[in-house]
Amino acid sequence: MIETVNCLIIGAGPAGYTAAIYAARANLKPVLYTGLEPGGQLMTTTDVENYPGYPDAVTGPKMMDDFQKQAERVGTEVRFGIATKVDFSEKIHKVWIDDEKEIHANTVIIATGAKAKWLGIESEQRLNGRGVSACAVCDGFFYRGKEVAIIGAGDTACEEAIYLSNLCPHVHMIVRSEKMRASKIMQDRVMKNKNITIHWNSDTEEVLGQDKVEGVRIRNNKTNETSDLKVEGFFVAIGHKPNSEIFKGWVDMDETGYIQTVPGTTKTNICGVFASGDVQDKVYRQAVTSAGSGCMAALDAERYLAEFFHN
Repeated sequence: MIETVNCLIIGAGPAGYTAAIYAARANLKPVLYTGLEPGGQLMTTTDVENYPGYPDAVTGPKMMDDFQKQAERVGTEVRFGIATKVDFSEKIHKVWIDDEKEIHANTVIIATGAKAKWLGIESEQRLNGRGVSACAVCDGFFYRGKEVAIIGAGDTACEEAIYLSNLCPHVHMIVRSEKMRASKIMQDRVMKNKNITIHWNSDTEEVLGQDKVEGVRIRNNKTNETSDLKVEGFFVAIGHKPNSEIFKGWVDMDETGYIQTVPGTTKTNICGVFASGDVQDKVYRQAVTSAGSGCMAALDAERYLAEFFHN
């Protein structure tokens, strides 16, 4: 069975729901498929204090529930399902849901987000949201005045370590090898920061604590000696993976899989296909910037339809 829609939105995070709100209010009759993880990375976030309009803070799941209700109230049809294949070879774009249902869409807004990369240890997952975080800018505020640790060796890890050093009395930076991947200027900034201690050649063995983070056990991979760092927050900054796999071969991406858009827009190299949120943003990765690009995608889609479909 084939269904034709005017505006198909793939993804149910801040970008997808904001695109849906704008598209619905423009009478584009959007259909949104949530994907495997409705709400995206915010579903593992406890208190969100940096999104405007929530003066008393809000949990990530509650905020995403509010986004969904608003999108539905203005006319979005929200459906549960996973986009498993696409064909962008013609003016009408084809998307398959759950390998079965075929959707023909005049416009497609990709808002599939990204996943944080994790170490894969049991204690890290058990304490996720209870002292373990993959976003220092999102959660660092809750650790003011407390010692924290961060693992990573790239520019993002350095940026987040410096950010945390302005909030926390001491930051332990755990680096797996004897050097960093970060640019020299970022390395220099970290090494000159008196609030940051770098633990070279170190692997994380375990995040300590039962109900909250109380420390982290690291092992020096040269001496094989272990040591416990007494910290209350543990930040993982080893990278993100954009959820862009099914679009490979159709839309332009960088070497790590982030979808490339025309600067200042959400337009991809395929006419009528737009990308918003973390699937195309490896710099900011915030709920508020994702929402902003979702708005842009809906406006870009509306203008495209007005020009090419005379809506």
